[in-house]
Amino acid sequence: MAYSADDSRLAFPIDTSHMTLLTTAQHLARDTRRNPRSHLMLIMGSATITAGAIALVVYLLWPTWAARPASAPDRLPVSVGGTLFNVPTAAIRRKIQRHSGPQERVDLSFVFPSLEPPDAPKHVSADTVEEKAQPIDRIFVSISAHHDALAPDMRVRTIYPRYLAPAVTPVDDALTMRTFREGSPYANEDLFSAATPAFNTRCSRDGLTPGMCLSERRVDGADLTYRFPRSWLSQWRDVANAMDRLMAQMQGPRG
Repeated sequence: MAYSADDSRLAFPIDTSHMTLLTTAQHLARDTRRNPRSHLMLIMGSATITAGAIALVVYLLWPTWAARPASAPDRLPVSVGGTLFNVPTAAIRRKIQRHSGPQERVDLSFVFPSLEPPDAPKHVSADTVEEKAQPIDRIFVSISAHHDALAPDMRVRTIYPRYLAPAVTPVDDALTMRTFREGSPYANEDLFSAATPAFNTRCSRDGLTPGMCLSERRVDGADLTYRFPRSWLSQWRDVANAMDRLMAQMQGPRG
């Protein structure tokens, strides 16, 4: 069968899409020869559109929540000298000691008389450094392993008397004072004692700095050392009660 020229278009259909691409390519080639920078502008425009699309996707998918550090527990279980204590985290004075588990020593401070952990320390600036020093309102506690050293009560009964002057001076409210002899290891200190409640503390004397007192108690494998201003001896019963309360709070129920 013979076909006419018009009928040949039916027998062999032409792919117009390929022809369109070919025509576009030819136009781009002619435009590039006329203006060599045109293809760079086309690439830069495409890159800008692509970057904007990526930025939009990242913005839409970016999480809106913010990671927050986990808050520390109110209390930490620590073992000192094989003895378990639950200490308030905020009361620990040294950041390196703020972890649970065995430790050789833990240093703490509490506001007196509330016995609450102290607030964050205030920033000292050049304007406030010259201000009058505020009175100490804290009782300091150190818990350390004693490694079978002489117990504090034995030291009071057997070591201190060797260096004490014989005179006993009544102070106030059943509290007595004995002075350590000059030239002794405890020179410039005094020993204050009471029978009920049991209370013994060694205090430095007031000088360029206020006198401080040191009182020790033993709990199993650890010694608790309390430090407080000598001026608090006017309310020594409250101080003795505070030491008992702190020891009970950090030990917890005992079986």
